[in-house]
Amino acid sequence: MTSPKVVPGLSALTGRYDLLLCDIWGVVHNGRDAFPAACDALAQFRAQGGEVILISNSPRPRAGVVAQLDGLGVPRAAISQVVTSGDATRKLLAARAPGPAWKIGPDRDDPLYDGLGLEFSDIEKATFIACTGPFDDETETPEDYRERFRAAAARGLPMICANPDIVVQRGDKLIYCGGALAELYEALDGQVAMAGKPHAAIYELALAEAAALTGRAIDRRRVLCIGDGPRTDLRGANAQGLDALFIAAGIHGQEILAKGELDVAMMDHVFETEGVTATWATVELVW
Repeated sequence: MTSPKVVPGLSALTGRYDLLLCDIWGVVHNGRDAFPAACDALAQFRAQGGEVILISNSPRPRAGVVAQLDGLGVPRAAISQVVTSGDATRKLLAARAPGPAWKIGPDRDDPLYDGLGLEFSDIEKATFIACTGPFDDETETPEDYRERFRAAAARGLPMICANPDIVVQRGDKLIYCGGALAELYEALDGQVAMAGKPHAAIYELALAEAAALTGRAIDRRRVLCIGDGPRTDLRGANAQGLDALFIAAGIHGQEILAKGELDVAMMDHVFETEGVTATWATVELVW
């Protein structure tokens, strides 16, 4: 496996790419604070004629994510469009309407279901599981769901998971996401369907949005995926045959960074363990 080439920032790649598909959590913000240098880098890329689609595994449709970005102070100049796992997942959910579904996740994710004609019930009456994440991601772990999942899997209930992320950063803390629950459900022989990264549906949606923005077909050789998640961002880019820039200071920062410097050997070990590659790598997204 070839190591990614380490670059000082996005400006080192100027001229190679027309479109960025950029992760949000861990790259643009940490759930509490925006990263000014990352926002500036994306804005500068756009100022030079490129397009930036923020591609997130958030289970909420784009309007909720845009509102969150505004609240964190991410400038609109850094963004051409936002595409979320929630946007891509709505098609899967609509196909199972009216359900009923056993809904797992906090109330803030309810816009995912708007207008789909879904009904909801407890686990005993449900025909499938709709999961956006734990009910309380500050306190719960996947183990809190094991027994309920065991019973649901035994009944053959399929799960639609709207957020494939295992964990994300919130401030200086890692919190469990829907993907961690889906991983446990699969381990219990449950059936899981997902549309977010690394699955194809979210990339197809993002590239369609880019084509609509530019008014032309997208040259996939000039598309760069940016992210900090080997299982999601890199695996998805690899599956799509797209170049990828790995951000080391995200969810694997404690393993890969030593005194702020990138430990290439440790990065390669993480990539080998996950079975992924990246074209480029850098500590943080900067210009």
